[in-house]
Amino acid sequence: MFESTLPLGAPDLMRVSAFRRYLDEMSRSGDVDLSSTRLSSLSPSMMLDLRRFEQTRRSGEGLEVLEVLAACVRHGRSLLIHLHDEGRVVPLTVFPVERVAHCPMPMEQFLATRLTDLQVLHVEPSVLRPPGDRERSLVAEPALYAPLGPLLWELALRGSREDLLPEIAGQAAYRIAPGVDLKGLSLNGSLAAAVVRLKRHTTNLREIAEWPGFDRARATRMLNGLYLQAGLMVSRTHPAATNEGWFSGNR
Repeated sequence: MFESTLPLGAPDLMRVSAFRRYLDEMSRSGDVDLSSTRLSSLSPSMMLDLRRFEQTRRSGEGLEVLEVLAACVRHGRSLLIHLHDEGRVVPLTVFPVERVAHCPMPMEQFLATRLTDLQVLHVEPSVLRPPGDRERSLVAEPALYAPLGPLLWELALRGSREDLLPEIAGQAAYRIAPGVDLKGLSLNGSLAAAVVRLKRHTTNLREIAEWPGFDRARATRMLNGLYLQAGLMVSRTHPAATNEGWFSGNR
């Protein structure tokens, strides 16, 4: 079994400075080979996916939370993501197959933080198990698990990423897939109206950005959120498909 490099059982959230010292000490000891995200401990396909994002970052910038979550969902691999939140380290464990997530603080409290400021410090395979797993000693308190869908939705809408995820970017038209369940998401006002329209019609990013209550950033965030719910149909050949590049020039 994969052994976590991080200390377990501490009831309080670790300070970022202490966390970084711990990783530095482990790296110097030679017991483990650590990088900033420890990509080498992940599956080869997951590692390639995340490194694709790393290559687009400026020097000193880490991965975005939504990038890591999107890779986790695509590959169906459980991950432990250590997030920097106001000087603390928040360990977020994601179980994409079971569609649940674990956080040591109540999910409502986590989602009340400034999601735009969250930074990925470290990524590794999860040691924790989801509810109902046979390894009961590795299953946490039930109250600390929460549905994954609303978490992905809120991070897409309120996180730092304002660009489309690569899988849905480029020349494309979008529609919500028939039968997709969005009941657990926070949908009201212009978002609710947009969901109704996307269930009925196929449209592109440019048109969505012109809907009431929307601009490019809000349209992009909504599409990312729908994609992470496995609820977005993407067509490259539909007559409505256009390239998002129109935003960079004059209309």
